[in-house]
Amino acid sequence: MANNLQTAKLGFYGAAGGVTGSNHLLEAGGVRILIDCGLFQGVKICDDKNKNPFPYDPRAIDALFVTHAHLDHVGRIPKLINEGFRGIIYSTPPTRAIAALILEDSARVMGYEAKKDNHEPLYREEAVQRTLEQWKTTPYHHDIKLGELSIRLRDAGHILGSAMIEIVHGGKKIVFSGDLGNSPSLILPDTDALADVDYLVTEAVYGNKVHEDQKNRTELLQGVIEDTIKRKGVLMIPVFAIERTQDLLLELNDMVEKNRIPHVPVFVDSPLAIKVTRVFHDNASYFNDEVAAQIKGGDDIFKFARLRFTERTEDSIAIKDVPAPKIILAGSGMSNGGRILHHERNYLGDANNTLLLVGYQAVGTMGRALEEGAKTVNIMDQDIPVRAKIVTIGGYSAHKDVDALVEFVANVGDNLKKVFVVHAEPGAAMFFAQRVRDYLSRDVVIPREGEVVEIEF
Repeated sequence: MANNLQTAKLGFYGAAGGVTGSNHLLEAGGVRILIDCGLFQGVKICDDKNKNPFPYDPRAIDALFVTHAHLDHVGRIPKLINEGFRGIIYSTPPTRAIAALILEDSARVMGYEAKKDNHEPLYREEAVQRTLEQWKTTPYHHDIKLGELSIRLRDAGHILGSAMIEIVHGGKKIVFSGDLGNSPSLILPDTDALADVDYLVTEAVYGNKVHEDQKNRTELLQGVIEDTIKRKGVLMIPVFAIERTQDLLLELNDMVEKNRIPHVPVFVDSPLAIKVTRVFHDNASYFNDEVAAQIKGGDDIFKFARLRFTERTEDSIAIKDVPAPKIILAGSGMSNGGRILHHERNYLGDANNTLLLVGYQAVGTMGRALEEGAKTVNIMDQDIPVRAKIVTIGGYSAHKDVDALVEFVANVGDNLKKVFVVHAEPGAAMFFAQRVRDYLSRDVVIPREGEVVEIEF
């Protein structure tokens, strides 16, 4: 083993003690690198926490590595640029392509909210353009040299282009998991296997939950669709633009083409999700072998009878005129903005309708309130009674559940000295940490936001 080991500093400045705002700083091997720079998310996109100055000097950061393009991992990068960061941003090509869409959409929403509430937005579109100018792409498994560090991206299997950041120095290895995919995925390959990891910074969003089995999730989805159609109702599905929309389209494509459900109108009512679906089309080389074979056989996996993409506002408004039964996929996935709010305002009050939750609902969002049984919600200053059926299917999560997370940690090698648990609510983090201690006898730390620890690296 090389003898140039030294003390490195690891700072946790986001997604520590909570799920969102991913932002970690490693000072080692003569360089300072950030892993992610995401938005804190909750009730509003621009809250005070996002406006606070960074707890480090952005001008002193040498590089930023992005695990994937979700807003809670990329949403503050333009702010970082505005405050002086001039280093290179690295990610896979699909992550950059999707992040461009996500950040442009974020800047637009922030601008709208700032104008409405008469305040300065967190950043404007020109900062997004400067961000993209500093952003380079790299394929999986390609070494990048920075100072004394060797860095490579490994497939996380979470969303298109998602990566774990693997850093080697002096014969030791630290891995930042980013978000870990719920493998096997409908579209993506499984999470890469790791080996000889000394330090692991891992997510635990579902660190205290077990998902439905993946066969059951399809049966549950089909059952929800059939039940809603039988009641001549409207099925609303709040969706995240990335991965969840495409997973559901793949499932619906299969059900429609095999006549497993009646042919009813299906709307994808999210301009962002529609644009992201185009990125998926352009990056089919990142799909798993099964989907690749399906496409090679001539199946357009995101196209089927009676499917409509309603990108224009007027087309979205016209959905109300289409008689039920019908299915509406619309953003945002936590019902904290986007076009889903209009549909929820129109249809939550009818007991024949269904709201299907297929993803994580953060504390403070309307989606979380609905998941927890709220009888009334306020949408656009209007109190809406909740009479629609509320259903949750956890099997569509793009995150590993507690069992898969424990298995992931168990398989990273016998060198593992310490596990840092991030991207989790406190209850989930504590449950998962104890499970790892009990089952794997590993040293586990749940860092606090702002905490800096030293490691031998």
